[in-house]
Amino acid sequence: MEELSSSDPNNIISLLSSPVGFVLNTDIIIVESDKSAEEASKLMKDRNARCVLASHKGEVVGIVSKTDILFKVLSQDRNPAKVKLREIMTSPVLAIDPKTTVKEALSIMDKHLVRQVMVHAYSAVLGMVTRERIYQKLETISLSSEDTALQGTPVCLIDTKSIAYMKDPNLANLKCPYCESPFDTKEGLSKHIDRLHGGAGVLEGDVRRMFE
Repeated sequence: MEELSSSDPNNIISLLSSPVGFVLNTDIIIVESDKSAEEASKLMKDRNARCVLASHKGEVVGIVSKTDILFKVLSQDRNPAKVKLREIMTSPVLAIDPKTTVKEALSIMDKHLVRQVMVHAYSAVLGMVTRERIYQKLETISLSSEDTALQGTPVCLIDTKSIAYMKDPNLANLKCPYCESPFDTKEGLSKHIDRLHGGAGVLEGDVRRMFE
């Protein structure tokens, strides 16, 4: 897990109010939209990426994720070597500018039901911001705060307003497999895992786990 640098936000609130540059991934893959799904899949595997940006004449025109290849190619018994990215890409690409805050980026992703957005400025692609990268930063900050708490300084690790815990743990039907927090509904537990542990809807059978 990455460590916080002295210039990074040192608490969850400051991270959420910071520009997306703090969670920007500049190691992106851009390929021509006439390339095959098989080629894109190999690139994602080699670079440990979840998506590629598809371009046409030097301009980004779409985005293709591992999930797109699973549902639009493999699950339909189509040959990934013959399916072009332009056939399965999502277009246009959802994009934000570098001044957008991390909190605003999460809200945009929630609104459009996506897991990543492109960051651009003056028609140039700067990188991608993903839920996973934001969760990693939040986890790093939480662990750093936990270390501080163990040394005697009281801190707030989790915003309790965003999580619906059971008031009486003895009545809980479900527990988080990561932190053992109690919940009374599958939906509540699934949302908790999505927000704090980076797994979207694990209990609902998220097929994206197949690629990990």
